[in-house]
Parts: sequence; structure tokens; C-alpha cells
Amino acid sequence: MAINEKPHHWHQLPCGEEIQLAVEQQLANWWPRIFGYHLLKLGPLSHQVSSLHCNIARHFSIHDGEGASIIADPHHLPLQSGSMDAVLMSFLIEFEQDPYRLLREVDRVMISGGYIFVCGFNPVSTAFVGKLLPKYQTKLPWSGQFFMPARVKDWLGLLGYQILQDERFVYHPLIGDIQQGTWWQNRIERWLPGIGSVYLIVARKMESPLTPIREKKKARAPQWAPASTAGRAGHSKNISKQTQ
Repeated sequence: MAINEKPHHWHQLPCGEEIQLAVEQQLANWWPRIFGYHLLKLGPLSHQVSSLHCNIARHFSIHDGEGASIIADPHHLPLQSGSMDAVLMSFLIEFEQDPYRLLREVDRVMISGGYIFVCGFNPVSTAFVGKLLPKYQTKLPWSGQFFMPARVKDWLGLLGYQILQDERFVYHPLIGDIQQGTWWQNRIERWLPGIGSVYLIVARKMESPLTPIREKKKARAPQWAPASTAGRAGHSKNISKQTQ
């Protein structure tokens, strides 16, 4: 399998159906809370995610494979700038040479106040074990890059987004049957909630970039100097004599 091969179906990922269901459950909490006209599902996996209860009017997908509403390169979206109310990206940046470039293109088509949903694999999790075992290193998803969620949030912050949620879930190494070992999966979720194998980051595009407010300079008090008395000494003496 090629290192840069991307998943086009959930069943290509280990425990893919379970991961898809978990992603849909997380998104179900957000769909009723967002409104607008256009929801873009970017990538083939996003296309297969249910958005039935989303209040946005039109849902469509863009990727370079079969089944897409629009077949196009995600790096060059055939969309007007500022036209999308929400964008869903499911396990895309793991297989990108320049993920920040992809995020910039997504940002171009987002409206102010729009929402972006990014799902990915968490390197600080038991799923990273596959990266260490030669048997799995060339298989999906371990053939891709696992980016730290904090790094993804930094990229979004640079683009002017406010992070609304950073959630972890699927406490399984993705090796073997996900239905086995549910006892210790529940214990890990309780004791170490930050090491879930999958993360969901929800961010909103700010209407104006966040810039630090500089402290206003205090107005300086005018420095008054006494009027010069040169040439008036005699006059002042006469006045003092008259007042005596």
C-alpha cells in the first residue's frame, strides 16, 4: 500500500464503521446549533457522514473520487470566497503534504461566523502503537501523519478561528476487535480522557481577527513656564511702591 494513499471508504480504516458511528454521535450535538445555506463535506469520508439533522439547507460533498457532488481537487475548491456556512473535514490532513495549505483554502470559502469541523487521529493515544510496529506502518491510517490536536488548533488560530470544542473519543488502539476490552476502554476514558484515538475540533471563524488592544497613552499635562520678566523689573518696583 502506498504511503500517501488516502482512505475513500470507512471500511478501509481499522474499526472504520465504529469510528464513523462515533463521529456521527459527536456531530449530532452540533447539527441543531448551526444555521445557514451551505454545508460542505470535504473528502470522501465526510461525504459518507450523516448530517440528516443539520439545520443548514443544502449539503454537498467535494472530493476527487466517485460519488462526490462535485469532483474537484480540495486544494482548489471551485467555490466563491465566503460562500460556505460550515465545512466538515474527516481524516483529511493526515494524508496531506501541506495540511495548512488545505486549511487556508477552506478558510477562503468560509463566511464570517462559519463553522469548521475537523476529525483526525490523535498521536497521544493507544492508536499510535501501530506507528511503532512494522506490520502496520504502511497500512491505513498509520501510513499517514498524526498531527497533535494542539497543532491543528494553532493553525486554526492563525487563520482567525475561535476554538469551541476539542473532544477525544474511541479509546481503542484500532488493532483488533473494538468490541473486546470495553472494560479497560471505559477505565481509560475515565482516568485519561485526553488520550482518545480520535479527536473532533470545532472552530468558528471570527468576524474580525483577534488583535491585542494597546494601552492608551496618558495625556501629558501641559508644562507651563513662568513668563519671562526680563525688561520688567523697574515696572514691578513702581507697582510695589504704589501699593505701599
